[in-house]
Amino acid sequence: MTVSPIAARSRPVPRHLKLQRVRERAIGFALQACALAAVAGLVLIMLFVFRGALPVLFDPETHREASLAKFFGTPLWQPVGDIPKYGLMPLLTGTLKVTTLAMLFAVPIAVLAAIFASEFAAPRLREAIKPVIEILAGIPSVVLGFFALIVMASWVQAATGAPVRLNALNAAIALGLGIIPVVFTVAEDALRAVPRSYREASLALGASRWQTAWNVTLPAAAAGVAAGILLGLARAVGETMIVLMASGNAAITSASPFDSVRTLSASIAAELAEVVVGSPHYSVLFFLGALLFTATFLINVAAGLFVERLRRKLRGA
Repeated sequence: MTVSPIAARSRPVPRHLKLQRVRERAIGFALQACALAAVAGLVLIMLFVFRGALPVLFDPETHREASLAKFFGTPLWQPVGDIPKYGLMPLLTGTLKVTTLAMLFAVPIAVLAAIFASEFAAPRLREAIKPVIEILAGIPSVVLGFFALIVMASWVQAATGAPVRLNALNAAIALGLGIIPVVFTVAEDALRAVPRSYREASLALGASRWQTAWNVTLPAAAAGVAAGILLGLARAVGETMIVLMASGNAAITSASPFDSVRTLSASIAAELAEVVVGSPHYSVLFFLGALLFTATFLINVAAGLFVERLRRKLRGA
């Protein structure tokens, strides 16, 4: 005996199915609310930072001390004094120098460690290496900065003969220790996601394990490895406590890695607590925050575009 569709639709829905539908709707609503809250929080932070930076662009009273022309028209950062000077070149140079040195130190170590863990390490060794490196990501940046300030600075000075203990190289090495877990984790996951058939085909053609890892597995996982490197770069640009404690905080325009430096983020952390609210100095610090926010945003956008382009290239699109 067949039941007509109309009769089937007229049957009452069991109670447990009704409860299941209610739970699914509630879960979907909660997930949507969390996503909207995250977006709203990001928008509010953007509005707060950029609103504080607007006087630098539009307030005539602020322009007497700080403006875009004066930022690059003076080589000095001396915000306190009878004639304040807000030259950004020392801060931009310090940020670029520390970030570059940190990436040069961290990226090779992290990528090679990821290759070893995914391609050469025995399963038990891999299970020990990955958690140990990832634990490094949980160490607070203030602890890394304190270690660099008290211990590592003397080692770096003794090894390099630097004129000062706290310099760009010292801060870069400490910052690199904070970047390594980020790059390693993403790169190792990307390498492990490469199909096993790629490795087997390469080995079957007579390639060694190292040739397979370097010429087959790494290019196949290039999108994920590049994403990890760019995430590490974004953290390096915005890191505060490590560079604040380990760099010497001297606003000097110098190309030498052995001189003290001051970064954009360290300037905000060191000066914002003591600045007069609404003063030109206050607006300039918010402008520095807007620069950092914009730089991080552009790095993340570039990372997404680069990874997507690389994926299409590897797929042959």
